[in-house]
Amino acid sequence: MYTLKRFIFMTLDPVHIGTGGYRLGRVDNSIAREPGTNLPKIPGTSLSGAARSYAAMRYEKPGCAGQGEHCGDAKCPICYTFGSIRGADGGNAGTISLADAHLLLFPVHSMAGPVWVTTQARMREAGFDVQVPDLRREQFATSLVDWNRPLNLGWLLLDHNTAKVSVSPPDGQSILNWQDVAERLVLVDDGLFSQIVNSNLEVRTSVSIDPVTGAAKDGALFTYEAIPRAAFLWLDVVEDDYRRGDDPWPVDTKNNNKNEALGETWKKPLDVVRAGLGLAEHLGIGGMGTRGFGRIKLMADWKVNHA
Repeated sequence: MYTLKRFIFMTLDPVHIGTGGYRLGRVDNSIAREPGTNLPKIPGTSLSGAARSYAAMRYEKPGCAGQGEHCGDAKCPICYTFGSIRGADGGNAGTISLADAHLLLFPVHSMAGPVWVTTQARMREAGFDVQVPDLRREQFATSLVDWNRPLNLGWLLLDHNTAKVSVSPPDGQSILNWQDVAERLVLVDDGLFSQIVNSNLEVRTSVSIDPVTGAAKDGALFTYEAIPRAAFLWLDVVEDDYRRGDDPWPVDTKNNNKNEALGETWKKPLDVVRAGLGLAEHLGIGGMGTRGFGRIKLMADWKVNHA
């Protein structure tokens, strides 16, 4: 039995998921990207690690997040959901799989103020209902009211396709603040989207601090890039509950262990994932957390498939 659930996130801060080490190019520390499109992404490994750590924090069992030995108890929702290397049978694989989080809407400054840029194919892949004309490479279509002239997206100036644009969540699903976003959408050709995104990433410069002097370290200036705040991403999570027949899910987790402060009952592994990812709004993911990076907010989630 499996269940597929889709999560929609918005970045509250710039998000930097580094690739490790330095790179020759526009910045020293680059971020993770999709190989085919060269678009930024948040790897599923980063999200899974954060979800486990924060869920264990909420459940008051930090050892099950990797800060010690996993308990391996079949009644522990953390080990049941994410897996364990301990247990009566030597450990078990997790029951959930987190895919990479893909870019859905990207914020860009324009003559019309801030807008969210996307493509027809990208919105449809995430399950949205999209009504937009076919666009030539030099054109854009927008939901902006009373806009009937060319529009700049960063350094790029595009011609206006005046056809009506409508984008709505699938099956009447609710997304926080969606109406505000839906009124400021700009759709472009798929071939331009990557160029627009990579030309408008947030780039910052920092310097390492010498721990002895407390001053800037000589020759330690570096630059790094990040997905800017107010970007929307979507993520698929699959629950493959292969263990349910042998090890029943701990139904009433609210009263198990030291869990009175949880304030909710986790009825399935997807509830654990959602609770963990919900804390990323406060604790963040990725690197540069001490520089104000990393927070993402869960805006919506819905079930996509079930079997």
